[in-house]
Amino acid sequence: MKLIREDISADIQKRIDTIRLKIKSEGLDAILLASNSNIFYTSGRLFRGYVYITPEHPALYFVVRPLSVDTSDDTIILRKPELIPSILKEKGMPLPKRLGLEFDDLYYSEITRLQAAFPEATAENCSHLLRKVRMVKTQWELDCMRYDGLRQASAYRRFSKCYREDMTDVEFQIEIERLLRLEGCLGYIRTSGSQMEINMGSVIAGDNADAPSPYDFTMGGAGVDPSLPVGANGAIMHPGETVMIDVCGAFNGYQTDMTRVWKIGEIPALAEKAHECSRNILRECEKMAVPGCRVATLYDKAIEIARNEGLSEYFMGHAQQAPFIGHGVGIQLNELPVVTSRSRDVFEENMTIALEPKFVIPHVGAVGIENTYIVTPTGLECITPFPEEIQSL
Repeated sequence: MKLIREDISADIQKRIDTIRLKIKSEGLDAILLASNSNIFYTSGRLFRGYVYITPEHPALYFVVRPLSVDTSDDTIILRKPELIPSILKEKGMPLPKRLGLEFDDLYYSEITRLQAAFPEATAENCSHLLRKVRMVKTQWELDCMRYDGLRQASAYRRFSKCYREDMTDVEFQIEIERLLRLEGCLGYIRTSGSQMEINMGSVIAGDNADAPSPYDFTMGGAGVDPSLPVGANGAIMHPGETVMIDVCGAFNGYQTDMTRVWKIGEIPALAEKAHECSRNILRECEKMAVPGCRVATLYDKAIEIARNEGLSEYFMGHAQQAPFIGHGVGIQLNELPVVTSRSRDVFEENMTIALEPKFVIPHVGAVGIENTYIVTPTGLECITPFPEEIQSL
């Protein structure tokens, strides 16, 4: 088995070249990657091992598992990381004096072990470097995400057929997840951060939308157990409530993020107004987010629109309000940039972001839209093509 597939080898090389430039600009001699997300990003495949990248030499792939990969000049079967320095010497490569390691992504014991393997090097955190590089997607990555959006939308079209009267939100979510898996969804959401956890997404009905969560998601939900306090809580869904569906769009190692809202019976005019406000916020953001635009201006515009509509107390939560309206998305669900007032990031062409201006109306539920977008020279291109209106169950 070849480690890097022929069809994406050129794209992988583009990513490596971008990382090389970043390594050089940061004054590092090399980086050694070991996290799942960055191994996948730099190889197009998940394996247990390490990727060693310098500004001058070809990337080296040290594979611990699986042992079935074909070896070559740049793909080496490795028993333990302590052997990496001797292999570098055999290849005539100098050992690094400043070595980037993923402090934010690996366990402390893993970091100290890698530091000990390179005793002459000063170890520095390169996690943020990789997150910044991954913000801007290659054409192959964009194609993957466009495919994700189409498959996700295809599954969403069938969700309403799963609903039946007196159903619990958990029962509804089980049927939704079944449809996603049949569509080809991998059934796993890869997130950034050791304290971010979720199953295949959230189905939040009625007052459960107002249940605060410890996680950095825009919406909470009590969940069905204190060990995973997010999303559906097992309550029966009732007329007069909204049902917000925000579930997994991962079909190929990348993912799109999409939220839509359904209603059971009729809902108050306030909820309908808030939902339309969400759509208006998205339309404004779609025009604003061009290369060179400050990310924070989108958050400020959303706050302004919600305030002008008299909806501030419901915006991004009610009992607990989230301080952001969107985030980068790609290999991980929660990538950079974070669309918040504190962001110093600036939009670049081919960034991918999810925008999710949402409202929580007490005793009704959550309303609002989330789309995934590509940043283009003329604004945002939506890649989650599904009707935005509140639909009926």
